Amino acid sequence: MSNSQQNYIVGIGEALWDMLPEGRKIGGAPANFTYHVSQFGLDAVAVSAVGDDELGAEIRQTFEEKDLQTQLATVPYPTGTVAVTLDAKGIPQYEICEGVAWDNIPFSPELEALARNTIAVCYGTLAQRNSVSRKTIESFIAAMPADGIKICDINLRGTFYNKEILESSMRACDILKINDEEIDEVSRLLGAEFPTQRMAALNLMSRYEVDILILTCGTNGSYIYSMDGTESFLPTPKVKVADTVGAGDSFTGAFIAALLCGKDIKKAHALAVEVSAYVCTQNGAMPELPDEIIDKL
Repeated sequence: MSNSQQNYIVGIGEALWDMLPEGRKIGGAPANFTYHVSQFGLDAVAVSAVGDDELGAEIRQTFEEKDLQTQLATVPYPTGTVAVTLDAKGIPQYEICEGVAWDNIPFSPELEALARNTIAVCYGTLAQRNSVSRKTIESFIAAMPADGIKICDINLRGTFYNKEILESSMRACDILKINDEEIDEVSRLLGAEFPTQRMAALNLMSRYEVDILILTCGTNGSYIYSMDGTESFLPTPKVKVADTVGAGDSFTGAFIAALLCGKDIKKAHALAVEVSAYVCTQNGAMPELPDEIIDKL
């Protein structure tokens, strides 16, 4: 891929396999985000690292089949996997293997060139659990154009987060994506708990100078708060759920794609809700969106 145009939208972080009881599925929030942005015809690139192994080759092949542009470094670590098991009540438990490829994304000259041509980047907190990938994400953000949009997706998994990573990630971003469980935990960690999630959201925005905050609450709807005073609430459509894997990432991807195409916050919110509801009706995190949704942009 060439870096001749300054209009890339990048998802940077984990690319891995979810080892589910019924078989393995490709996963990783940044790749899910990037794929959904790309479906709206925008120049999206997934950035991660894989091992020189069969699972790494299969990630490359899968992304290629989905026409997803990538910068995937090959590093001397195994490709990331997550062991997913169901407990007695059928609730999934995740064991996210450490010391894997996506923990060790190198900051290469190619990646720096991509950063200089990136108009929006989405990064999460999980991929920053190891210092190598954390420094690469920080270097990528620093190399972007000054007016590039930085989107932080809070993803609290196991013990792989702390106050320092959360604070630096929120301080660096323009748009913050968080869900109802995460906002309670983040507020608790920061010692800034409020009687309502709206107050907690507005506190995070003022504290870290965030322009837009996306708060998703599963079946209880979603909220968008903006520093210009815009507030938007939409209920979650009732659909027949196949699985909810990647729904939040598709929400963020559709919202950002709509904003970049000149839609206002409320129109971008409506598209994001429709896209994530559709993703819930399909298996896996990366279903192809139907034309009638794509055409709304």
